[in-house]
Amino acid sequence: MYLVIKSLHLLFVMAWVACVFYLPRILVNIAEAGAVQLINDRLQLMGRRLYRFGHIMFGLALAFGLGLWLGYGINGPWLYAKLVLVMLVLVYFIFCGRLLKKGPGALPSSKVLRLMNELPILLVLLIIYLVLAKQQF
Repeated sequence: MYLVIKSLHLLFVMAWVACVFYLPRILVNIAEAGAVQLINDRLQLMGRRLYRFGHIMFGLALAFGLGLWLGYGINGPWLYAKLVLVMLVLVYFIFCGRLLKKGPGALPSSKVLRLMNELPILLVLLIIYLVLAKQQF
């Protein structure tokens, strides 16, 4: 059962991280679309659906992660460091969702949004490193 729960946790984490990586790209496209209302409306719809889907995937990943932690005693300093990084990625995702809700007129420039898009890549890389190197902590 452990491998089933861990597999489901990884599946939902991957789906959530895909949302974390793609939502800022939608924001970039909204910022670059300018005043073209039809394109802005479509991108806003895509962004809202992706944001909602991302929250569902995060919730499922969290539920299976809690199952691993509580049911199988997974623990250690690496886990707490990982959880801090996961919370930072979640805060970033929520921040992007808030930008989406503000609309095209309130977005930073596409250049700033492109730079923001790189932040979760670094955080996810650190999370992966902690998970792979957990025996060394």
